[in-house]
Amino acid sequence: MRNLFALFFFFSICSCFGQHQDKVDFIQADVFIEPIPLNKEIKGGVIYRFDILQNVDSVFLDAKDMAFTKVELDGKKVDFVKTDKTISIYKKFKKDKSYKLTIEYLAKPKQTVYFLGWGDTIEGNEQIWTQGQGKYTSHWLPSFDDMNEKVEFDLFIQAGRKFDAIANGKLAVVPPQMDDKPVWLFNMEKPMSSYLLAFAIGDYSKQEIASSSGVPIENYYYPQDSTRLEPTYRYTQQIFDFLEDEIGVPYPWQNYKQIPVRDFLYAGMENTGTTIFSDGYVIDSTAFVDKNFVNINAHEMAHQWFGNLVTEKDGNHHWLHEGFATYYAYLAEKEIFGDDHFFWKLFETAKELQEISENGKGQALVDPKASSATFYEKGAWALVMLKDKVGDEAFKKGVSAYLNKHQFKNVTIDDFIKEIELASALNLDGFRAKWLLSTEFPYTDVKTFLMAKNKSIRTFFLSNHSEKDLSVWLYEKWPIEYKEALIDKFEKGIVTGGLEMILMESPYLEVRQKGLQLIQKIPINKKEAVEKLLTDKSYVTQELALYKLWSNFPESQKVYLDATKSVIGLPNKNVRLLWLLLAVATNDYEAQNTTKYFAELSGYTSPEYGWEVRMSAFQYLREIGFTDEGLLNLIYATNHHSWQFKRFARSLIDELLEDEDYKIRIQKLVGKLNEDESRYMNTKLK
Repeated sequence: MRNLFALFFFFSICSCFGQHQDKVDFIQADVFIEPIPLNKEIKGGVIYRFDILQNVDSVFLDAKDMAFTKVELDGKKVDFVKTDKTISIYKKFKKDKSYKLTIEYLAKPKQTVYFLGWGDTIEGNEQIWTQGQGKYTSHWLPSFDDMNEKVEFDLFIQAGRKFDAIANGKLAVVPPQMDDKPVWLFNMEKPMSSYLLAFAIGDYSKQEIASSSGVPIENYYYPQDSTRLEPTYRYTQQIFDFLEDEIGVPYPWQNYKQIPVRDFLYAGMENTGTTIFSDGYVIDSTAFVDKNFVNINAHEMAHQWFGNLVTEKDGNHHWLHEGFATYYAYLAEKEIFGDDHFFWKLFETAKELQEISENGKGQALVDPKASSATFYEKGAWALVMLKDKVGDEAFKKGVSAYLNKHQFKNVTIDDFIKEIELASALNLDGFRAKWLLSTEFPYTDVKTFLMAKNKSIRTFFLSNHSEKDLSVWLYEKWPIEYKEALIDKFEKGIVTGGLEMILMESPYLEVRQKGLQLIQKIPINKKEAVEKLLTDKSYVTQELALYKLWSNFPESQKVYLDATKSVIGLPNKNVRLLWLLLAVATNDYEAQNTTKYFAELSGYTSPEYGWEVRMSAFQYLREIGFTDEGLLNLIYATNHHSWQFKRFARSLIDELLEDEDYKIRIQKLVGKLNEDESRYMNTKLK
């Protein structure tokens, strides 16, 4: 490590930026990390430079469960006190003096750093990635569980030669290709909160483009996914250019990167200049209509201004992050897909928010414990209505002033409202009361706004349509969103009237898909029409058509399986997994391969696959029976880092334990596991 730290010291750069926290202002950090993946450990070092604003007798850093091998202040050993959460340095620190703190440590993160694919036999699926989510970087770096301490971070990463390392900032040093343990150096120029510090390590290729303003954009992808590059990152440059223009403030960081990873906890995370996102959004062109990255792409990009350039002081001001990112993402989609897409999307979120409000579960935007629906969707609506109230020019002027005045600092809602009031010369107390402080969702105002802004929405509210004239309004010259809304409104009547086939014969894919979702019994004279949907340009439609046809026409099951045998579907393998289930369940279908197909389905429960694939495989095996391999993988899943998947796995285990045969099998498998692997299951088997 000594040679690495020689390099580390050589590149240490001071910075003039920094945001004070109480009496100590941390300015700059040089961070070195060497992941030890088989042990799930981080071997690291950090050099902090900080200023003392008032005399203090100690400084501290958040540091979760770390072992420290060196702690020096200005090159000399210094006393420190370690807890399981912090490290504190005790010394008489003098006002107006600057200090350099050097720490070497070993961390075994319980969260925030995730090691995937290490120790198995699959070549090339190894990954390491981070997810800070508001704080928690202190699990792998002595840092700050506080958004208010902003530091300019430079990051050195050592990883194996066959991997790529990616992190915030500009790659300042490219390691030699033949170096067995290459070190990447990423330089940042501006300060940020430590929760936004991130890195990813894995096998990647990348596309390099640039915005119209010249900002480098790097889009990463797995080498085997080259054909998915374009549909995955479709419109990226257009979104970037639109946001720079619409926000009115230049992109604040050196470059922008997007990196897909397996088993990510959320859709995406807006680390400074470095969005990490779920590889469930790495798609081909057919999948684009069912599940695309456009909204996530725009949302995380908008966070580079709202959340990263200016950062909330605390959770009471979380609207300034998520409401703004959601709003600007909707505007970017409006730019790409048009006005109708934008207003109908707002209409759908308004219906959801109204239902929440009517059920007495509405929340204020200043509530730090508010739900995602409140912060994201109600937050976006608040900005829509604010812009409508003050006018486009004043709104844009106020946003620009807000960002420029508070750049690289922490902000409150009052900071934003003040700038809008100055730009518009309006008092916004009424807006604040209705949209920020009230728990109610003002649906009447929203409905009036939508009807005034969009002709098709106005027609939707005023029309006298019903399911009886389905064939009329389905072909009227209105946007597809209008037709979908009417189908949802008259769903019950469409089903009771047996009108689903009218939907499935529509020229609009979205309408055909709704027809498939609703129909249960396919008329024999419509069999051929539905069979055409097996090749529809949508994997969701293909999945629905396969299941509905297979269920309705047993005599043709083998024909349908042959027709869809090579289809994989979405990244969650929706068509393939259903196909395997049906192939196993179909009498005399390739009997010599039934065992092979069952093994393939069971194999998709393995940790080598993303949790969305595994979850579907588990659901199907619940219908036809688990192998011991599948049960063991389900047991492992009860400790998975993704809370959604973990909750699903535990619920399914609870269900299986009610069956005595499964309970005996599970007990035998648990008995072969080590203490960590069996900890949760032991609580269920007492």
